Amino acid sequence: MYPFTLERPTSLAAAAQLATDGAKPLAGGQTLLAAMKLRLSSPDQLADLSGIKELTGIRREGNAFVIGAMTRHLDVANNADIKATLPALADLAANIGDRQVRAMGTLGGSVANNDPSACYPSAVLALGATIHTTTRKIAADEFFLGMFATALKDGELITAISFPIPKRAAYMKFKQPASRFALVGVFVAQFDAGARVAVTGAASGVFRHKALENAISKNFTSEAAASVKIDATELNSDIHGSAAYRANLISVLTQRGVAKALSLRA
Repeated sequence: MYPFTLERPTSLAAAAQLATDGAKPLAGGQTLLAAMKLRLSSPDQLADLSGIKELTGIRREGNAFVIGAMTRHLDVANNADIKATLPALADLAANIGDRQVRAMGTLGGSVANNDPSACYPSAVLALGATIHTTTRKIAADEFFLGMFATALKDGELITAISFPIPKRAAYMKFKQPASRFALVGVFVAQFDAGARVAVTGAASGVFRHKALENAISKNFTSEAAASVKIDATELNSDIHGSAAYRANLISVLTQRGVAKALSLRA
């Protein structure tokens, strides 16, 4: 490691000012600290957000859950209200990384980092969530811009994310065995207005699959999902799996996701 300054703000205003002045926000540190050790990131100043109480917590507001940006994966996984009302989100959180990652990693850190194989971005996108920041609210469809890229501006911090509660939802993940990131992950959500399907791990960033959405909006069944041909043209191909393999996983996981969602909310 190399020398750097660690700041520990206790208010959101102080953290926002530090970020505006150039400090790198430190949430759970599960990505940033590893990158610093490898010299892939070398900030001179860190702003540790763990002491800001207003960034943590889970509450129900109408037909949505509002989750603070510094809420740990483990807390989402174990929250009784989420497990009862939005079990797909609790299940997703319960299967992120390993026990250390779930105990330290945060919702806001994962979404702000936008790793192309991370789980949370698929939930944000499939559920049509709203990202609350220190300056505005951003719709999920406008937030993710590509590999590790988001709509966040310099100095802008995520404060919370609001997740609408769907009629049915499920998240299915095929893990990369070494990293436990998603080789492919599919989050399926059914609303009165139709279905949303978000895919992670398969391409350069999380994305919605419109053909699958159209099919299961008309008929929310595994058979409808199976009828959609998945185009592999822009999917990843590497030592872990070809583009064609990932295309097949998208189809299979969507079918399984629909079946699971139906079983959870009969």
